[in-house]
Amino acid sequence: MAAYIVRRVFLAILTIWFMSVLAFVIIQLPPGDFVDSYVSQLEQMGVSVRTQEAQALRVRYGLDQPLYVQYFKWMNMVLHGEFGTSLESNQSVADVIGSRLGWTMFVSLLSLLLTWAIALPIGIYSAVKQYSVVDYLSTVFGFIGVATPSFLLAIVLMYWGWAWFGMDIGGLFSPEYAGAPWSLARIWDLMKHLPMPAVILGLSGTATMIRVMRANLLDELSKPYVVTARAKGLSEMRLILKYPVRVALNPFASTVGYLLPYVVSGSIIVSLVMSLPMVGPVLLNSLLNQDMFLAGSIVLLLSALTVIGTLLSDLLLMVIDPRIRVEGRS
Repeated sequence: MAAYIVRRVFLAILTIWFMSVLAFVIIQLPPGDFVDSYVSQLEQMGVSVRTQEAQALRVRYGLDQPLYVQYFKWMNMVLHGEFGTSLESNQSVADVIGSRLGWTMFVSLLSLLLTWAIALPIGIYSAVKQYSVVDYLSTVFGFIGVATPSFLLAIVLMYWGWAWFGMDIGGLFSPEYAGAPWSLARIWDLMKHLPMPAVILGLSGTATMIRVMRANLLDELSKPYVVTARAKGLSEMRLILKYPVRVALNPFASTVGYLLPYVVSGSIIVSLVMSLPMVGPVLLNSLLNQDMFLAGSIVLLLSALTVIGTLLSDLLLMVIDPRIRVEGRS
């Protein structure tokens, strides 16, 4: 067990380093650099920039140096706990990400809790009561949820909310509370805006997990150990919850691999459509402007969380499923 963990940690560190190199190179692949994007924006506003001024900006930001030199300088800052400065906003990358990280985690965790709270009991009931009315309804809901893009659902609900009820569903606050200090009225306004993005972000995952939980549990319920336990007189509730459900929970444990990066990034397109103050739109904007330090830091953070989440998922699966522990020892 200890040797397995040490080996996985070593591979995780190696994978994160490789992802940092890959992310930094890919961000630099489009023609031009941040200065070119910045100069283009100024020229669109009617401001002319001379070649000497543009070159001075490249020297200031270190963009005149070879790619590998820029990478090693950035990694040196990362290893010392610094992620550099955003070229666009001229703010610390940590401050730019931190200003939106709290809201991103809050909304994403709420959507994930909503997903599990709905998917787990409905999936179990659909498997135990196969071909019942609830099973058919959950199947229809699953197909609709998987087939409907989250951003399309966000657009439709925002339109219906405005056209039918005169409500502005976008954002987390009404305009009058967006920059206001915290108060009971502002908290209540947040509570009114929060359910919609949580439901939209969690709908697709809920529909998928219902189908996965139902399929896995149906497979377990048909196995000989369930038939034997039922023949020995074990109560149906205890039988289902103690053995088959525990094994069928494996897909929920395996989602930890993408759970951590999802909590940080959220859904980029839904965040843009609903004007949510999350990290996803910041990543998209930094990629479009080739803000290499900001984009590279977010991609590196997501990669590290993915690797860590996968490791935690494997360890959690070993705790939940005894068969995995036996195979690991053999």
